[in-house]
Amino acid sequence: MSYDINDRNLITFDQAEDIALYTEDLKVWYGQNEAIHGVDLQFEKNCITALIGPSGSGKSTYLRSLNRMNDGISGTKVTGSIMYKEVDVNRPEIDVYEMRKRIGMVFQRPNPFSKSIYENITFALKRHGEKDKHKLDEIVETSLKQAALWEQVKDNLHKSALALSGGQQQRLCIARAIAMKPDILLLDEPASALDPISTGTVEETLVNLKENYTIIIVTHNMQQAARISDYTAFFYMGHCLEYDLTRKIFTRPKIKATEDYVSGHFG
Repeated sequence: MSYDINDRNLITFDQAEDIALYTEDLKVWYGQNEAIHGVDLQFEKNCITALIGPSGSGKSTYLRSLNRMNDGISGTKVTGSIMYKEVDVNRPEIDVYEMRKRIGMVFQRPNPFSKSIYENITFALKRHGEKDKHKLDEIVETSLKQAALWEQVKDNLHKSALALSGGQQQRLCIARAIAMKPDILLLDEPASALDPISTGTVEETLVNLKENYTIIIVTHNMQQAARISDYTAFFYMGHCLEYDLTRKIFTRPKIKATEDYVSGHFG
């Protein structure tokens, strides 16, 4: 079945102060292939937004664009605006490393450094000039508590992070990202490699984190999107066709493609 990519239902927010980040006419090319077609989306502060859609729909490409993770990929070009605190972070003169302190990223598979748990958290902080041992200790404890990992590792902070379970490693990666005190946390299928119990723990962690962070997550898991997100955006063939409150997307979608996808009758 084919779907009309011009049939769209996208919400917008009334108050600018409610928006953590938004994109205008964002396009991504891989060589001559336009992978993302002029996406306009706004992300509300202190909410979880899920990006869903079939494989190859562009949701991960779009997510990675939000903090310039597509930079450096040969043949890739990103145009349009990515607006954060009234600054277009897609401009070439932007300090990408400084920007990523504010817009953090957690990847699909846990990728802890082959260092201690403590050093995983403090590595980037030290590189940015933080040398105060007391402050570093405080950030390590706070970050691990926010990632719901402190009680499990507090007596083993100087042991290798690689000895942790997969779920613990992923929560360590979340702690590592939030140690930089970002405003926005991007997650690309963070639970896809985890067992159901670890997935539940990560989901609970994210729900608790939204009190302090704006979270944007790519997921293939419809139940996960329905459980933890406040808003959901449906991607198809590089377009965002529908964006609304999650409860509306899963109960009263306006677009036929969205309805088919969330009900399992897509294709």
